[in-house]
Amino acid sequence: MPKRILSGTVTSNQNEQTVTVSVERRFTHPVLKKTIRKSKKYRAHDETNQFNVGDQVRIQECAPKSKTKRWEVIAN
Repeated sequence: MPKRILSGTVTSNQNEQTVTVSVERRFTHPVLKKTIRKSKKYRAHDETNQFNVGDQVRIQECAPKSKTKRWEVIAN
């Protein structure tokens, strides 16, 4: 089964080898028919600490690396 790939913006890189990525999704409300934006934050593994706040990155599912990290950065 293929692993999910999401794209988002780095919002924090204060931790060692970890970045927080905010991923936004847009959908139409079923009743109001209005486009709604929702965002969710994911903690992702960044092996080389190369990504900074504001960078656009792609993250991919992986095996758990810590209590909160289930994603890894694959590209920018």
